[in-house]
Amino acid sequence: MPRSYESDHTKFIRELKRKNPQIEEGQIKGRSILWDKNIDLESQKRYRDAGIPQQGYVYQNYVGGPPPKTTGSGEK
Repeated sequence: MPRSYESDHTKFIRELKRKNPQIEEGQIKGRSILWDKNIDLESQKRYRDAGIPQQGYVYQNYVGGPPPKTTGSGEK
């Protein structure tokens, strides 16, 4: 059954792979380098458990505890 539409990009990729069949082998090797890895679940768990909970408002940081109370106008 003929396809009703093929984009220029699809035609280009098909033609490129037809002319250079080693491209597909390179894609498979590249994928194995970047994505196909053994996952150490114990290391992942330790990494997650070592996280520090983030405070609600991240742009204000009170390193030594809460900020000192300031006296506003009218307070004694």
